[in-house]
Amino acid sequence: MQNTSIKNRLFPVFLKLEELNVLLVGGGNVGLEKLSAMLNNSPDAKVTVVGSFIRPELREYAKDFSQVILQERNFENSDLNERDLVILATDNPDLHASIKRMTAELHILCNVADTPALCDFYLGSIVQKGDLKIGISTNGKSPTMAKRMREFLDDIIPDDIQNLLENLREIRKSIKGDFQEKIRVLNEVTESMINNNNQSR
Repeated sequence: MQNTSIKNRLFPVFLKLEELNVLLVGGGNVGLEKLSAMLNNSPDAKVTVVGSFIRPELREYAKDFSQVILQERNFENSDLNERDLVILATDNPDLHASIKRMTAELHILCNVADTPALCDFYLGSIVQKGDLKIGISTNGKSPTMAKRMREFLDDIIPDDIQNLLENLREIRKSIKGDFQEKIRVLNEVTESMINNNNQSR
């Protein structure tokens, strides 16, 4: 049964960027922001950056990632060949709109910086500690709120959460019984672990 009360209808996913072919159009400050967001989360992501101008800061950041290709030139339609994702981060709205029309025809997912209406997906704020990763979305309405929530969660999640995750993996392997029994035991264990951790803070 459809839940019509849901406000944010975005479907959250986590992508294996290292297995995708990404095009980033724009080599300025916003381009650097988008590139660093991808590589901070997926250091092996294959990204081609095309921009009429590529800032020295972006070049400096990208030099440690051999799989990132920088091309200082104007966008060409052929840049879309064999792409899985496209991110647009220039200061040219007309260029963005034109490329977005092409990506739609080619069925390539596209993100357009600061233009939610043209986005097929958003780049949300990320909280990461060890293997725990949490994506935060405000449905494109308030990046500032997403940032504040990220800071809040980063503060309350214990720094040793990775130890808890490793312990849970071993516990999960040892649990006997059917699926429901495993869920029951894991719920009890995680609640106990988190409560003990909070009391020790």
